[in-house]
Amino acid sequence: MKILEKNFPLLFNIFLVLIASALIFRKPCTALIIAFSLFSLLCIKKLKLNKRAIIWTIIIALPFLLEVLFFYNNSSFTLGLKSAEKTISLILFPIFIIGNYKALKFTQLLYYYSRITTVIILIAFIRFLIVYPEHVTKYLNGLHLWEMGYVFSGSIGMHAPALNMHLAFVAIINFYFVFRGFRDGKGLGSCLTTLLFLTMSVFFVLLVNTRMALANMLLGFIIILFYEIITSRNAKRVLRTSAIVVVVLTITAYVFIQNNPYMKEKYSSVTFAHMDKVGKLDEVKDPQIHVFNSLVTRVSIWKSAWELSLKHLPLGVGGADGKDELNRYYKQTNQQFLAKYEFPAHNQFLDFFIKFGIPGVIACIIYIFGIGYVGIKAKSAIIVSFFLLFFTSNLTDDFLVRFDGIVFSGLWFSVFAAYRMQQKLLKV
Repeated sequence: MKILEKNFPLLFNIFLVLIASALIFRKPCTALIIAFSLFSLLCIKKLKLNKRAIIWTIIIALPFLLEVLFFYNNSSFTLGLKSAEKTISLILFPIFIIGNYKALKFTQLLYYYSRITTVIILIAFIRFLIVYPEHVTKYLNGLHLWEMGYVFSGSIGMHAPALNMHLAFVAIINFYFVFRGFRDGKGLGSCLTTLLFLTMSVFFVLLVNTRMALANMLLGFIIILFYEIITSRNAKRVLRTSAIVVVVLTITAYVFIQNNPYMKEKYSSVTFAHMDKVGKLDEVKDPQIHVFNSLVTRVSIWKSAWELSLKHLPLGVGGADGKDELNRYYKQTNQQFLAKYEFPAHNQFLDFFIKFGIPGVIACIIYIFGIGYVGIKAKSAIIVSFFLLFFTSNLTDDFLVRFDGIVFSGLWFSVFAAYRMQQKLLKV
């Protein structure tokens, strides 16, 4: 016990780095969360939960609290427990991270997380080239380029949009450290290494190739650049660094797009095809080929989710029954394509609207926009970028129903709140 308490700050931050880096692997990450919770319980004397920490804990735990408060609304006790269990980390993280906010090493956590995750994905990519040569050959010959990102993500057991949400945040952090390195006058070797990590992380976002993640990565870059310009005392150095980064990233993007002509098609004709068929996807010939990833499919899902939500006001259908009820509604409204593939709501606000009614929408808004509030108060471009990444991602997907989305947001929201509390402590 004395050894744990003496080395608590070091072990605390090591756990956070490991959990953050293991987010893309559910079982190892779960084991690390359990180990971190046990470690925090053993060092319970270190825990300091003041009034502000309790408020942040309640806000971060809102999805879990919804599951508990509306547990009676589930049709199955077992499925209700399973649904609630997925969000239990949202009560553990804020208690143990915000409660130990003084021990947090924010910048070091970001640095090691971005480096380790980039290396992990690099290893996964090399493994993909070796283990799946038939797919590599197919892609090099320009065949089925639309499935490349999904097959690569599936090779490490992740859904492509979820993986790319993580990778976009890693790329944003690497972008930040490129500017930090040049700003702090780091050696040429250190700056080039950081630039290499940025290039790799951008390449992986392009490889997985999901639209929201790519847009959010670029938006994050703009926010970081804007922040650097307004806070830097050396505008020339910022502009010089920007020029180097733009050249490197432009070359990376150009080489990738030239070898993946489907990208031009995906971001134009595929995305906006058949918009006159909202709610009538079965009229499209072979919809699984032509509209599976199109905007029209998302809008058709949202239309059904909205209609179903209105039928179950004010308190929804229960946390465990949302997806099943939505699938039933597809069948009732004779939308065979949507029913066949059992599409979820693909919008977190609508997902909570179906499950928990009006309280669910309010809780979702408070939870997600709470991250933005912390970012603005902390004047942190990284946190604001994360908020926009997670907010916009949840407009086209529902990441608070998935382990990787729940833990991803809960961990970083808790870290950001702890960092903000550190700032306030330093001011005092």
